[in-house]
Amino acid sequence: MFVDFFLTLKQAGVPATLREYLTLMEAMEKNVAEYRVDDFYYLSRACLVKDERNLDKFDRVFGQCFKGLEYLSEAHEKTQIPEDWLKKLAEKVLSPEEMAKLQAMGWDELMETLKKRLEEQTKRHQGGSKMIGTAGTSPFGAHGYNPEGVRIGQDEGRHGRAVKVWDQRLYKNLDDSVEIGTRNIKMALRRLRRFAREGAATELDLPDTIRSTAHNAGLLDLKMVPERHNSVKVLMLFDVGGSMDGHIKVCEELFSAVRSEFKHLEYRYFHNCLYEKVWKDNKRRHAETGATWDLLHTYPADYKLIFVGDATMSPYEITYAGGAVEHWNEEPGTEWMNRILSVYSRAVWLNPTPEKYWGNSPSIGIMRQLMGGRMYPLTLGGLDRAMRELSH
Repeated sequence: MFVDFFLTLKQAGVPATLREYLTLMEAMEKNVAEYRVDDFYYLSRACLVKDERNLDKFDRVFGQCFKGLEYLSEAHEKTQIPEDWLKKLAEKVLSPEEMAKLQAMGWDELMETLKKRLEEQTKRHQGGSKMIGTAGTSPFGAHGYNPEGVRIGQDEGRHGRAVKVWDQRLYKNLDDSVEIGTRNIKMALRRLRRFAREGAATELDLPDTIRSTAHNAGLLDLKMVPERHNSVKVLMLFDVGGSMDGHIKVCEELFSAVRSEFKHLEYRYFHNCLYEKVWKDNKRRHAETGATWDLLHTYPADYKLIFVGDATMSPYEITYAGGAVEHWNEEPGTEWMNRILSVYSRAVWLNPTPEKYWGNSPSIGIMRQLMGGRMYPLTLGGLDRAMRELSH
């Protein structure tokens, strides 16, 4: 088990050495971890990880190798049923026919009804169809089902039906050091390159130096030129969290490729649809955000704009004021999309959802229309088409 763990870490790009592995085994022989998963996690991390940039890779491998293992030292702990299990037992299981009978309220009625329920409710509810509670068919609460509702007090979605989330969710930044398994993504991005020599003369111009030296009767006459680099400017906006969690790997690969190909790169994050705020650090997105207006006035119109997201959300999030799933937006997402597209005429949307499924989500159709049809699948073929569009 431990050998497999060590080899998997190596395959994931964590530079652990054999000496460090032997140190871990020596610590295990001396019962430093006391056979508890949490203790072993911190011990193995201390022994095998030398750079904090590898912590995320280590966590993913640890979860893969030791998922589900735990240790209960006291006999009475074995007889206790975890509270989470009891909560899950209470979840209502509906057949597809029963789900089809439930009707969506619509945005205005949903918000007005939530306001009334907050005024009326005085106690906990479970398994109902009206009040704010759990395990029912009410449009408000957690661990139930409704075709259109407000999720309250649940750590993650189950059916993807919530049009608003009453919770604070944490997202992780994309890892820009991911090793690309293929060079094809970079090759597709290179269609957007436009080389220029700008700035200070720091690079030797060998042909001109030879020519000038010859004209100078053999006396060395060095000629320098500015470094040749890609002069294209790129602004990327990444959708993070929610349904995008399943696309993290391909987005990280794209991010890594873009960071290596474009010297003039700016990026920001958003959730589902563009609104009045964006951010650069997902860990501090509730404390450190930047105004979208500032973004539009900071980076000029010669930047190429690339959205990356699955555009899968409630249509209200795009078309209604207050429709944002995590906060109350004063203006609908359509206003902000039109504003940014009026500044950056060269813009595309890369969608990691396979193109054959785009018709299943009305929001994708709305966003595609706002983009003027310039939405492309996040595949090599789609990247090639998108770069051709941007290079016109």
